[in-house]
Amino acid sequence: MGAESNFKTASSFSSDPFAAARELKQQLSDPQISFILFFCSAEYDLDNLASALNNEFKEIPLTGCTTAGEITSQGYGQGCITAIGFKLEGFAIEAALIESLDEFSLTDAQMVVEQLIAGCRKHEIALIKGNTFALTLFDGLSIHEENVLVALNSALGSIPNFGGSAGDDRHLAKTHVFFKGAFHTEAGVVLLVNTVYDFQVFSTHHMRSLGEKLIVTEADADARCVYELNAEPAAKEYARVIGVPVEELNHEVFALNPIAVKIGDEYYVRSIKQVNEDLSMKFFCAVENGIVMTVMEPAEMTSDLIQKLDGIRKKIGEPQLIIGCDCFLRKLESELLGYKDSVSDLLKNNNVIGFNTYGEQMEGMHINQTFTGVALGRNLDAG
Repeated sequence: MGAESNFKTASSFSSDPFAAARELKQQLSDPQISFILFFCSAEYDLDNLASALNNEFKEIPLTGCTTAGEITSQGYGQGCITAIGFKLEGFAIEAALIESLDEFSLTDAQMVVEQLIAGCRKHEIALIKGNTFALTLFDGLSIHEENVLVALNSALGSIPNFGGSAGDDRHLAKTHVFFKGAFHTEAGVVLLVNTVYDFQVFSTHHMRSLGEKLIVTEADADARCVYELNAEPAAKEYARVIGVPVEELNHEVFALNPIAVKIGDEYYVRSIKQVNEDLSMKFFCAVENGIVMTVMEPAEMTSDLIQKLDGIRKKIGEPQLIIGCDCFLRKLESELLGYKDSVSDLLKNNNVIGFNTYGEQMEGMHINQTFTGVALGRNLDAG
């Protein structure tokens, strides 16, 4: 980054949490840094990592989450920690913890948003309207993202919002968000970022429709579980239409054979989490009786990303920083199809810092198998 940037990026590939925290501190040693956002592997001893980060950064607020893979200044990472340090000269950032995602209401959302806006206004960085976006980080196994996002999106009004669901290196056991010195489960963090930088919140995916339809004929919406597709056992019918034996269904197959719902003119992937013994299927995203799903196939990921980034450049100039939420199934797809290095280089060359998620959030929607984020362009104060 340029010497005049109002932020710094850092990463550590050490598996020792104390060494990793020290390395982040060395790279973020700037007295002007007033907030740190980080994304870390769930392979760390999280209690020790929390202690180490608290010890190194003391009074600086830190927020972050565990991941299913990291995006560092060197591209894709695994088993590491990556971070952004923001300076008060360019950013007023306020954060709030949602302690119980399952009990979050519109009234709660309004209180949280009012509190965050009031906190940002005190710093007098920029007008709230037009200069502010929200970032959400949720426990990726909570299954409560949808209701929280609807409430938050309503309370945020015209403030654009995006985010990602925390991961745990594909173990699907326990995911965490970090707030005020500790890791939390069944929780979420909302960040409000008021900035002097021009920015664009965006989302993209490279899936195209194959036309084959799957109607959800029996489901438990609360559990995100589909029992029947086209009046057949869900896994059996899914396996039939994609031409794969049921016993071979796994994350690799799900990544290359996604299914999506069409809303308006857009397709939104509903990623499959697992196949159960009774041949029902659990999803990472909302599913319910009667919805029609379409079988999709991957197009070319890198060309889609390049096209999206070119469009961003035309609007806000060269991205100085992109905070990216990249579905873990996209990374898995790039590994399976042999172009992980080219995607990694593209992320590196476009200053992306972020993580591989268990779901992405965009303008109040919970979505899957997308690359979602915010690109920061010109410093408007710099003329």
